[in-house]
Amino acid sequence: MAEKEPKPIGKVTHFYNNIGVAIVKFNKTVKVGGAIRFKGLHTDFAQAIDSIQYEHQSIAEAKKGQEVGIKVSEKVRPGDAVYE
Repeated sequence: MAEKEPKPIGKVTHFYNNIGVAIVKFNKTVKVGGAIRFKGLHTDFAQAIDSIQYEHQSIAEAKKGQEVGIKVSEKVRPGDAVYE
């Protein structure tokens, strides 16, 4: 039986190149310390979530449907999918 593709848990909506922050809308709760993977046409890397910000305030977790800022180690692009 073939392993099924994991479902994305979020999507990049914006990227601030000058500060290395991705704005991600999650469709499930994610916490600081968790690991995520960005995947798109020109993007494919995994990293730990070191910090999450909502309206310029640090928060411990992003709730489902929330759009938050996450510091990223590489460039991401709007439309890139985010996986666990």
